[in-house]
Amino acid sequence: MAYETSQSEPTSVELLLDSERFLWLVAVVFFGIGDLVTTAIGLQLQYVVEAGPVVGDVIRAYGTTSMIWLKMLVFVLCYGLWRVVPAPHRVGVPLGLAVLGVLVTLWNVFVMGIAVL
Repeated sequence: MAYETSQSEPTSVELLLDSERFLWLVAVVFFGIGDLVTTAIGLQLQYVVEAGPVVGDVIRAYGTTSMIWLKMLVFVLCYGLWRVVPAPHRVGVPLGLAVLGVLVTLWNVFVMGIAVL
């Protein structure tokens, strides 16, 4: 025996669409701030270098604060992409930034932990 409701379960796409603001928040916190802060701290440690070829070159040429401008450029481009891509596909933009941000922030913390040991 089971209880049946008249409302159907939301699909995964609907759940993502309902979480779009949250995904943008996670993207800003982790990709924007978390990666920036952990990279800046990590670069102060011995034996830690920026692994990204473009970002590494920019940091070497213009300093660590240049990462702020790169992050802003990425967010502007991604926001522009998000504006032109129709729903539901556009939810992939903040989702991708959020997932990437969490991963690179955790990776940076891992690298710093190894460098300190």
